[in-house]
Amino acid sequence: MNCGPGQTASLVKNIINKLPSLSNDVEVLVCSPEISLTSASQTIGDEPIALGAQNVHFEDNGAYTGEVSTAMLTEAGCAFVITGHSERREYFGETDEIVSKKTQKIVQAGLRPIICVGESLDQRKQNVHQEKVKEQVQAALSGIDSDHVQKVVIAYEPLWAIGTGETATPGQAQEMHRMIRTELADLYSEEAAQSTQILYGGSMKPHNAQSLLEQPDVDGGLIGGASLKAESFAEIIKIAKNNLTLPR
Repeated sequence: MNCGPGQTASLVKNIINKLPSLSNDVEVLVCSPEISLTSASQTIGDEPIALGAQNVHFEDNGAYTGEVSTAMLTEAGCAFVITGHSERREYFGETDEIVSKKTQKIVQAGLRPIICVGESLDQRKQNVHQEKVKEQVQAALSGIDSDHVQKVVIAYEPLWAIGTGETATPGQAQEMHRMIRTELADLYSEEAAQSTQILYGGSMKPHNAQSLLEQPDVDGGLIGGASLKAESFAEIIKIAKNNLTLPR
């Protein structure tokens, strides 16, 4: 919940001005608040930046005051939608079932879901963190068939590393990302698992992006606070570009 239309336009302009020359192998996405989507879309124009939303409802329309539909997001220029973010789960009661319904609606609408999964500090201490994340992945994808799974992006966000300044170590991130990819192979196929983008979403910043992005199963980042400053966001993008030649 940052940046109204004016602030969003200014931030996106600054990001564009600081972007390195991008190849087709680097994808840049901004997800603004819903009130700022049109402003972001107009500012992006023909630049190589995709637009996404932070949330969506699983119904097409109707008496759901305050909600937005996939059709509205498509008209605003969105290509992606975040679903299952830890803050939505914690503060707004979004369950695995709701995340699954939203994921299905996003895919049906021709948009790409960014499904967030992650464990709490207690779950990690109890050594059930992998099982918890596996359950979230299974639930979110329960209605997605093999023909549409290539549209899905998964973001691992350890709850204990969001807004706390804490970050999973590169080894911890790689371990969880590898587990998620293995689960995708079990649910679908090895080909599907290898083609699915898995992002790290726990306080990635310029100072730790290199060590995280060089992990073989970390395909990118879901950036929080560091995306609110054009300089830090652009620096992470540059680091991602420099990691393109690293093998999985």
